[in-house]
Parts: sequence; C-alpha cells; structure tokens
Amino acid sequence: MRHRKKGRKLGRTSSHRKSLFRNQVTALFEHEQICTTLQKCKELRGIAEKLITLAKRGDLHARRQAAKMVYGKRLHDKKRPLRPDVNGQEIISKHEVLQKLFDELGPRYQDRNGGYTRVIRGKTRKGDGAEMGYIQLV
Repeated sequence: MRHRKKGRKLGRTSSHRKSLFRNQVTALFEHEQICTTLQKCKELRGIAEKLITLAKRGDLHARRQAAKMVYGKRLHDKKRPLRPDVNGQEIISKHEVLQKLFDELGPRYQDRNGGYTRVIRGKTRKGDGAEMGYIQLV
C-alpha cells in the first residue's frame, strides 16, 4: 500500500529524479517559465517555492542552502569552449542564477506569502499523449 508516501517517483531512481529537478528549477529561475509534463510541473512547484522562500530570507545560510539545489554550467573547460545555447542565449552560470534568485526574485515576492508559481495545463504531447503543462513564476 502507498499510504502516506509523499512525492512522485516518475519512473526514475532517486538520484536521477534529484538531478532532473535541479536542472528544471535552474531553468525555471533562468527563463521564469518552462514547459514540461504536468506531473513534473506539480512536483517542481514545491521545490521552486522553497527556494524562493530562502531567497526572501536572504542571509548567508539561505544562500548556501539554495546553492545546493541549483545547477550551473562550467565556465572554464578547455575541451569545450563557452558558446551560446540553441536559442542563441549565453550559457548562464550557477552564480548568475543565485544572483537572480536573491537579488531579483526574493525582493519581488517579499510581500507575498507563498504561491510564487503557477501551473497551467497545456496540450497533450504528440508522441506519447502525455499531459503537458507550463510552470511559471507569478
């Protein structure tokens, strides 16, 4: 029985799931809106809201806790030079994501008690019929 079990497994191991959500929460803070499956949106919502609450606190310990949850691209790699991503935008570093989180998003939601994200249902995916959704910052 699955009584009192929190969270969705999404058919992945725990390390894969953690890595997936770290990637997605970084993309959410970078672009302020991402499109993924509806179940992933609903799981990601809780993680993003906790990180924004840490950003509202704004102290050093909160910054270090948030740094554990966001990913950054490598800035110095001799084998692969830094180049724009597929959309033509520059690759953003972990430091820049944290800076945006604590300098822009934290103060933006200072007067708001929760509910920093919105999940919108989208169309079904063409390949497998999965329900898609958008998660965006309010």
